[in-house]
Amino acid sequence: MRESNKDTERDENKEENHIHKISSEKNQESWNKETYNAWIERLGEPKDAADRIKKNPSKVLSVIHNKMDRVEGKKIMNLMGSNGNKAVALALLGAEVTVVDFSEGNKRYAEDLAREAGVSINYILSDVLKMPREVFTGDYDIVFAEMGIIHYFIDLKPFITIIKRLLKPNGRLIIRDFHPVTTKLISSRGSTAKIRKHKVTGDYFDTSLEEKEVAYSKYLEKGEEVHKVLLRRWNLGEVVTAVAKEDLFITSLDEEPNLSSEIFDKGIPKTFTLVAEKRFMKGEYPLYEDFIL
Repeated sequence: MRESNKDTERDENKEENHIHKISSEKNQESWNKETYNAWIERLGEPKDAADRIKKNPSKVLSVIHNKMDRVEGKKIMNLMGSNGNKAVALALLGAEVTVVDFSEGNKRYAEDLAREAGVSINYILSDVLKMPREVFTGDYDIVFAEMGIIHYFIDLKPFITIIKRLLKPNGRLIIRDFHPVTTKLISSRGSTAKIRKHKVTGDYFDTSLEEKEVAYSKYLEKGEEVHKVLLRRWNLGEVVTAVAKEDLFITSLDEEPNLSSEIFDKGIPKTFTLVAEKRFMKGEYPLYEDFIL
């Protein structure tokens, strides 16, 4: 019976690894298509975008800046940092910033953006789950991922494990993303606050993969091919549990309304921000103060 259970578990792991490989390859291929031109359509030429960021870097960082405290002199990694706007903003504020992303178009735009802003960023072209061994220096003050990132992972454990390996002792993890009530449960129709209607049409506990158009598709020129990605929508309990299981100390979980309007989508959580810390190394005992509330 035990051997049978082991065989079943082994088969399930093989199937999950196979699904992850297909999902990762499909998503990477989609994000390597036309991204540079899409960012120009969305954000403008790198020089124009850099000028806007330089006027107010803190505004670009939004909620996550408050969760980072003072960033000057800190070593920070932005996982799946896309077009580099957050990395450039942090570099302007004095941080040493590394971005990891697997899209060549994202890398090109981010490096052009940094050059136009007069700052330096380190951009590693890699799947987050396949980063070179030398990246894991274990000395990052902050590792963060934000806005539409975690749904690209069909298993959160390896993602959170990698973050833990990157962080220094007492280093900080920040995840800010779309709230699952909005992405999994509620569908909304209507372009103004007066006629905006919300319906519960989803399944908050659905674990299936979902095929969607790649995020930048709305900025493609007419006639350009629209690519698809595979997504796994996580609920809030799953995210919190994944972080806690890696022995990261959760210090805050904020659920946020629509921050761009006081009346639009009123009463509905639109985003969340989770902050956790690597309080002590494996095999060591935590400080007594860690238990004092």
